[in-house]
Amino acid sequence: MSPYETSCSVFPEEVIELFTWITRPEQHGDIAEIRAVNVAAFPGEDEADLVEALRSDPQAWVDGLSIVATDASGAVVGHALLTRCSVGGEAALALAPCAVLPGYQGTGAGSAAIRAGLDAAKQRGENLVVVLGHADFYPRFGFTAASGFGVTAPFEVPDDSFLALALDPNQDTPSGEIKYATAFGV
Repeated sequence: MSPYETSCSVFPEEVIELFTWITRPEQHGDIAEIRAVNVAAFPGEDEADLVEALRSDPQAWVDGLSIVATDASGAVVGHALLTRCSVGGEAALALAPCAVLPGYQGTGAGSAAIRAGLDAAKQRGENLVVVLGHADFYPRFGFTAASGFGVTAPFEVPDDSFLALALDPNQDTPSGEIKYATAFGV
């Protein structure tokens, strides 16, 4: 169990429910549920296929950095994945994809998985994490514009959507263009 068990209130109409999320690294038995979460969370199967392609790439996959959030019954309801990339030729991590079952979106399940993944990465001695995502979501975890780190993308992207985080701000971070794992197709 992770230190990121999260209790949060959900307010659909007048109903209030309390959820506690348990986060942990994925286990072999979670693979089908992780795929189902990604298929349900996104239009199409591209992200689910991406997770499988990254899992089969030993240069991209980092054991212990595919994190699930489960409900009290143990069912996987959220998933966050950190995989190897490089920035300016030096090791870094890419956070993607992050997915939550639609019925659980906005409940903190995704945030719990992301926080647990970032914590696990820091414990492994990782430092720079890059994400391409919603400008109003990722800053809550400490992400800021990647350009502030001197990190660039190999494609056009708004500055407020291409973000980076130093897990240890006292360490130097690499700068330069990000090179994603082959499965990302960029």
